[in-house]
Amino acid sequence: MLWRLAIVGFPFIVLLLIPGLMYGRSLISITRKIREEYKEAGSIAEQAISLVRTVYAFGSETKLIAKFSAALEGSMKLGLRQGLAKGLALGSNGIIYAIWGFMNWYGSRMVMYHGAKGGNIFAVIMCVTSGGISLGRGFSNLKYFSEVVVAGEKITKMIKRVPGIDSDNMEGQVLNNFKGEVHFNHVKFMYPSRPETPIFEDLCLRIPSGKTVALVGGNGSGKSTVISLLQRFYDPVAGEVLIDDVPINKLQVKWLRSQMGLVGQEPVLFATSIKQNILFGKEDASMDEVMEAAKASNAHTFISQFPHGYKTQVGERRVQMSGGQKQRIAIARAIIKLPKILLLDEATSTLDSESERVVLEALDNASAGRTTIVIVAHRLSTIRNADVICVVHNGCIVETGSHEELMENLDGHYTSLVRLQQMENEEYDVNISVRVQGGQLSILSKDLKYSPKLSFVDSRSNLATNSTIDSSLSGSIHKDKKTRVPSFKRLMAMNRPEWKHAMCGCLSAALYGAVQPLNAYVVGSMVSMYFLTSHEKIREKTRIYVLVFVGLALFVFLTNIVQHYSFAYMGENLTKRIREKMLTKMLTFEVNWFDEGQNSSGAACSRLAKEANVRSLIGERVSLLVQTISGVAIACTLGLVIAWRLAIVMIAVQPVVVVCFYTQRILLKSMSKKAIKAQDESCKLAAEAVSNIRTIIAFSSQERIFKLLNRVQEGPRRESVRQSLLAGIVLGTSRSLLACTTVLNYWYGGRLIADGKIVAKAFFEMFMIFVSTGRAIADAGTMTTDLAKGSDAVGSVFAVLDRCTTIEPEDPNGYLPEKIKGIISFVNVDFAYPTRPNVVIFKDFSIEIEEGKSTAIVGPSGSGKSTIISLIERFYDPLKGSVRIDGRDLKSYHLRSLRQHIALVSQEPALFTGTIRENILYGAASENIDESEIIEAAKAANAHEFITSLSNGYDTNCGDRGVQLSGGQKQRIAIARAVLKNPSVLLLDEATSALDSQSERMVQDALERVMVGRTSVVISHRLSTIQNCDTIAVLDNGKVVECGDHSSLLAKGPTGAYFSLVSLQRNLC
Repeated sequence: MLWRLAIVGFPFIVLLLIPGLMYGRSLISITRKIREEYKEAGSIAEQAISLVRTVYAFGSETKLIAKFSAALEGSMKLGLRQGLAKGLALGSNGIIYAIWGFMNWYGSRMVMYHGAKGGNIFAVIMCVTSGGISLGRGFSNLKYFSEVVVAGEKITKMIKRVPGIDSDNMEGQVLNNFKGEVHFNHVKFMYPSRPETPIFEDLCLRIPSGKTVALVGGNGSGKSTVISLLQRFYDPVAGEVLIDDVPINKLQVKWLRSQMGLVGQEPVLFATSIKQNILFGKEDASMDEVMEAAKASNAHTFISQFPHGYKTQVGERRVQMSGGQKQRIAIARAIIKLPKILLLDEATSTLDSESERVVLEALDNASAGRTTIVIVAHRLSTIRNADVICVVHNGCIVETGSHEELMENLDGHYTSLVRLQQMENEEYDVNISVRVQGGQLSILSKDLKYSPKLSFVDSRSNLATNSTIDSSLSGSIHKDKKTRVPSFKRLMAMNRPEWKHAMCGCLSAALYGAVQPLNAYVVGSMVSMYFLTSHEKIREKTRIYVLVFVGLALFVFLTNIVQHYSFAYMGENLTKRIREKMLTKMLTFEVNWFDEGQNSSGAACSRLAKEANVRSLIGERVSLLVQTISGVAIACTLGLVIAWRLAIVMIAVQPVVVVCFYTQRILLKSMSKKAIKAQDESCKLAAEAVSNIRTIIAFSSQERIFKLLNRVQEGPRRESVRQSLLAGIVLGTSRSLLACTTVLNYWYGGRLIADGKIVAKAFFEMFMIFVSTGRAIADAGTMTTDLAKGSDAVGSVFAVLDRCTTIEPEDPNGYLPEKIKGIISFVNVDFAYPTRPNVVIFKDFSIEIEEGKSTAIVGPSGSGKSTIISLIERFYDPLKGSVRIDGRDLKSYHLRSLRQHIALVSQEPALFTGTIRENILYGAASENIDESEIIEAAKAANAHEFITSLSNGYDTNCGDRGVQLSGGQKQRIAIARAVLKNPSVLLLDEATSALDSQSERMVQDALERVMVGRTSVVISHRLSTIQNCDTIAVLDNGKVVECGDHSSLLAKGPTGAYFSLVSLQRNLC
């Protein structure tokens, strides 16, 4: 007969599935959209942090933070929808109380008309409704399953995706007798991201085996695309690329790339040691082979002078190394495996003359007769000795031949390029001859071709000297102090603007928390109803209880909607506020903070994405905490009123359970710290791998990256397993103690009933109340994982927010210059990078840069030329002495205001995701910039013509860091950005290094016009860039060894450093 009651109740229990399933589906959809929305914000933050020097130089912090904030709006609104959906779903679970009411009514009829026993009826109702409650509790965790589904969906899709060019596919031919003859046969190609812009229409090119072939031409002509196709980063749209007469799409991709060595235009090194970076070229190489490769690339000397030698950590994005040093390590990585085909894409563009000569000789010796070399270069010194020079114009080969053969065609493209590189200055028409070991060397005759490298003969790197800083100075290098983990109260204080929603949420949560003990009290009272003898009283009591249960159902629905929406509103606003504050604070830190490994762009963005996301801590966890406190307080009060003796015993055992859960929290907190550390390291490595994907693919280093990732995660993984076992033991103990308390309650309650001190009804009421209380405490205990993670996350958040920068960009007492003259002076400056305090860059360094004049700084790679720029921009502070502008110490200025008067064009062009127009506008001093001003700046940088040739013009998307554009195109946009700023001080750090000869000449003319009347600091190896400067300063060992204009320095003759330097460059040509 009792089966009827179970069958009647079961369909209603199934109703609980409907809101859960609907919530699950909507939650998966919303979670997916939230991830997509945050992707844009995350990209903005990643670029702001990784390109922090450019951000600081152009005062773009406010713009980027505004873009970041706007990008967060979408995910915040979706978060509110998510909170509302959860409130509706969990509120719908209140139907369980209506089911209690219905089954109570039906059970009473069975007692009255079918002779069923009250105890059996109560047991069936308890079983059915307990199953329903468990079902509802299970569906409340759909949030976590949905997050896993969304994350796993993308991961699975990525894992299952079979790329069109699959380097893991071991099928394909492997040539036993590989020669290295390359043939481009009627190739048509356009980049997939810009299908409307053809690169090659009908490219035909043959590269003989064992020969050196150079590709020259204008920026954007397709030179680097040849290398990309040869490496099979892309496949041609039509035609084919053949190696040894075999189409490369028939060859095994991994084997093909293993036969090639690549040195790119922008040197890519990884955040590991110098040795490990070189080993990316050949994993099983011995230390002797590593050193030989470094010697061949002229890198061994400066590496050996580092305190840790080959174990020196390079640092993310190589911020502590000069461009020339980075490039030499990249060359060593490429030649260590003695490749059959060597690809050099502007490989020596950042080397000084001596280094370039040594490297080119080493490459010639290492590859003589057995390696095919493809060189993409603008510099004549790099390509003039090539066996074949191919001139690329508009996607076609227009001229082919040796240097001498091409020069015979006086009207040819190559001859025109050479003329542009020749020095037309009258100073160079004079017949200066010098004695060199008894012979005549004409260094400036008309026949001599331009060699763009300018550097002091001595290639010893001052950056890598073994000098040490005085102990008094080294002590001044800033070290971050450990930050105390702040209180939860402080986090809540940041939610003060949402105090109304906080009140609504807490009140609703407290009211909902009261439902459990009230329901338990009603259920306990209801048991006695079945033992009444009067049918009329049973019907009367039944009506009351049914109304109470229906009221509870409506009450649960309303309170859940209000509390979850309110807490979602609080959590989303707090998360957005924290992310904005964190990024804003990070963009006030000195550059050295970003140089440190634990503050890499990957780790910092991981903090913004995960640790700043405190919604679960404020929302789900706070609501559960308030519910628990409310429920326990009401349960204890009711218990003491109903049967104080039994209540005291039941209350006394609760702390034992609490202690168990507290122990669990401590264990989980320790696990959380290790998990966060592993996650940060993994994010850092993954971010770097993705950013440098071309280099990884080119060297087939995927497995090496996977091994590094496993190594980073292995330690925390083992520790996590061990501590998970301990946490499981503690959790099991807690659950066992709950069962023990139930046994104790039964025993002591039975004694009290037997002694006549309480009645059975009171016992049932007390029992149900404290069973629900124990469950509430158990639920609170399950949140210890989130609380542990949340505690560490909050600590990490406030560690950033509380940190005081050592270089304050918004000093309220700083001098606000309306305009600056541009008189720059270094006075007795000592400097070493904080990450390498024992390596001295400058010792008692002094130099004066005149107002409105142009000053060129020349010297060997790593001599500290770019450090001068960094100190002028105040990316770092000197350890001793001072850097002054207009007689004022830089430290006395309001830094952001000062930087408004300074423009920087760096050696490696840094563009942001967005359109070309948006990137140029980063140089704008105000928002009110006309289109005509943008166009004029682009024309000045020789960028307008190529921009208008693009299908979308100034609205063309540059891609991540300008990936859609060539190196020269990116550099011209960077120059246009600087021109738009109209600065008083112009800093050019190899500003034209990535331009072809024609573009360089036009940009140089434009820069010279821009430089008129402005203080300009020019760092360059190219003679054409600095020969017209008012002053040229030659650096050696952190000192200015010569200073003067071009003519006066040449007049010193062979004994002069500058004269000897010019001689060296002419010999190299």
